[in-house]
Amino acid sequence: MIVAICFVALVLFGMPIGFAIGLAGVVGLIDMGGTQFLQIGPSKIFNGLNIFPFLAMPFFILAGEIMNDIGITSRLVKLAQVLVGRFRGGLAHTNMLASVFFAGLTGSATADAAAFGRTLVPAMVKEGYSRDYACAVTAAGSIIGPTIPPSGLMVVYGSLMGVSIAGLFAAGVLPGLVICLVCMGVIAIGGKRENLPKAMRGASPREIWNTFVSSLTALAMPVIILGGILGGIVTPTEAASIAVAYALFIGVFVYRTLTFRGFYGMLVRTARIMGVIFVIIAFAGILGWWMSFERIPQLIAETVLGLSDNRYAVIAIIIGLLLLVGMVMDITAILIILAPVLVPLTEQVGLEPIHAGIIFVLALNISLMTPPVGACLFVLSSVTGEKLERISIKLMPFLIAEVAILFAFAFWEDAALWLPRLLGYAQ
Repeated sequence: MIVAICFVALVLFGMPIGFAIGLAGVVGLIDMGGTQFLQIGPSKIFNGLNIFPFLAMPFFILAGEIMNDIGITSRLVKLAQVLVGRFRGGLAHTNMLASVFFAGLTGSATADAAAFGRTLVPAMVKEGYSRDYACAVTAAGSIIGPTIPPSGLMVVYGSLMGVSIAGLFAAGVLPGLVICLVCMGVIAIGGKRENLPKAMRGASPREIWNTFVSSLTALAMPVIILGGILGGIVTPTEAASIAVAYALFIGVFVYRTLTFRGFYGMLVRTARIMGVIFVIIAFAGILGWWMSFERIPQLIAETVLGLSDNRYAVIAIIIGLLLLVGMVMDITAILIILAPVLVPLTEQVGLEPIHAGIIFVLALNISLMTPPVGACLFVLSSVTGEKLERISIKLMPFLIAEVAILFAFAFWEDAALWLPRLLGYAQ
């Protein structure tokens, strides 16, 4: 109890989540047996980071930074616009489809929200969309980024829980595409109510073809990453490094827009992002060991199963807990803390490891756009100047639809594991 009180108090006082986790873990070690247990801390910190697949994360982030800087985003947006811009709410549909294209570059919801918040949201407002609605569409589409691979959250989950990262990547493709299609359906249904503008004319086949050709260099990125990983040619770490090399080649020799100064800035931003993530992972090693020592995962499993041993009821409880905690806490920290606690519970009700992983990832991704601590909402609010409350209200239809998709894939195992089974990653 003292550990939980310490952690909550530190977070409420504004301490960064990584350090709050570390100090709570230290308090737990002292509570176990005084200062003699503190010597365990350094080894747990090192062991938490000494996982080879973690090397993929900075490479994926850096590749996304490069591709975004050299103008790939605008090309993908233009491609999406010529494909779906002819419909009512064309730019809203474009926003959603562009999120699918952009997902294969960064795997980051906040990067998607920031990029489109600076580009598509102003364009949508100029075309007659309300700013709060434009921000809501962008927020709804942003979670496609960490769902369709490459996904940093999947790398963390797979590395910590010993689950095939390639299998998780395969499992994320279909839910990501379904989210896009369903959200486009929400846009279409609400088109007249929101008085969404309609394009005067659609793009000609020649325009579509020319735009597609000019976007091939961008579209090749996810093909290289996913094709290599799912085809068993390279590991996720190797695919990430190849993605960086490809992005550098495109930026220097094809587009010729990448400068040394710009590249240095990307390295700094990547280091800062990874610094935050690795601090959380490192210190979570201490807290995780303490929880294992105190048999907290087993106690939680026994408590939940005491309420119900029904498979679907247990899944619903896990989803509810992830969504609830996701409202007030960083999703990476949630994953690192709760996955070791809840995954044994999924095993007891017979959930396939990859299926459990995609449930975790989808639930935490959705929590990125739930107030009061939805990261994507804060990013869009800061970038566009729109009030958080107004965005949240317009976001509700999309949020309800995405939660419904989450439960559909959680309860329908065959749909969640269709592609992993097809590729031989699940039984």
